[in-house]
Amino acid sequence: MTETDIWGTGLRNRLVALTQQLMLIRTTEFEPGERRRCIDFIRNHLEDLPGVELREYGRNGEVSLVVNTEGCREPEILMCGHIDVVAHPDDAAYRTDLRDGRIVGPGAGDMKGAVAIMLEVFREVVALRPSASLGIAITSDEEKGGADGVGYLFGEAGLRCGLALVPDGGCLNRVTVREKGILHLDVRCSGTAGHAARPWLADNASERLLGALCRLRGHFDETYPLAGDQWQPSCAITILGTPNRTVNRVPGHAHAGVDIRFPHPHTARGMLEEVRAALGRDVEVEPLISAEPADFAPDPEFLRIVEEITGEPVAEESGHGGSDARFVAAAGIPAVLSRPLVGDLHSVDEWIDVGSMVTLYRIYREYIVSKLG
Repeated sequence: MTETDIWGTGLRNRLVALTQQLMLIRTTEFEPGERRRCIDFIRNHLEDLPGVELREYGRNGEVSLVVNTEGCREPEILMCGHIDVVAHPDDAAYRTDLRDGRIVGPGAGDMKGAVAIMLEVFREVVALRPSASLGIAITSDEEKGGADGVGYLFGEAGLRCGLALVPDGGCLNRVTVREKGILHLDVRCSGTAGHAARPWLADNASERLLGALCRLRGHFDETYPLAGDQWQPSCAITILGTPNRTVNRVPGHAHAGVDIRFPHPHTARGMLEEVRAALGRDVEVEPLISAEPADFAPDPEFLRIVEEITGEPVAEESGHGGSDARFVAAAGIPAVLSRPLVGDLHSVDEWIDVGSMVTLYRIYREYIVSKLG
């Protein structure tokens, strides 16, 4: 008998349907109306439960929804997720398919499938135990840093819990225990525009910028060469552009996007100084996202339940990506990062494995019931 047979096709079908409904709402950072619609959809999915409180928070145009059992605004367990997805240039990319046991499409693995699991777990546990010290927080800005979502909730808004479940890292029996810090930078150069037929009369901003980026690339290649598990600083140049619309014009301005990741003992301030020194004094650098490395302490009881349900030992892993869990850790609250089997994240063929969704549902349900009694 398979895992799906034991738990019934009803649960599997509910998770698939809810995930695909969430995916069809195009919640990129450029579509605030769709993010608002998705939050309303989730509110509608939970507000019929008796004995729950729903609160909305807004900051800088970002909306967050926090739901908990009545009178329990500091729940022992809080599940945290986000509904925003990365933007793709082709509108046709936003679709959802079910094939080979996977849900495929933007947002499937990061992280609307996990949000669907949390919503269904919350509904079941609260229906069985209306007084359970349980909550759920859904935000809409993780992909651009999370400062106005979980960062605001656990900062200025004062949200607190005993422990947070954040299914945005790891994978079932692989639990993330540390994450790198993040610097997203806007790098700019200015020169003098001119005609491309007489380049000696202009000061080419794009060439100056390319020279600076080559110095930065060389610094990282020399100082942090690829080795082992890559638990070291990394640099990726992700955007290059000028205001030009014609080929025969020397640009007077050029810009680039740079993504820096770094582990302890490096700090955001130290890495920023290092980057600025490598680029040179004539280059402007503006931090868009600045986040310190984070360490997490998963609950041994959660690890025990994972091993019991998966039949495999739990491995601790390092996370090269970032998540909203860093804001939880910064507030001194333990966080557990483990999610279903996912792949091709941030691509048009992003996917999540349905069988592993059922498994994480079981893990979450068993853990929450075990902890809350």
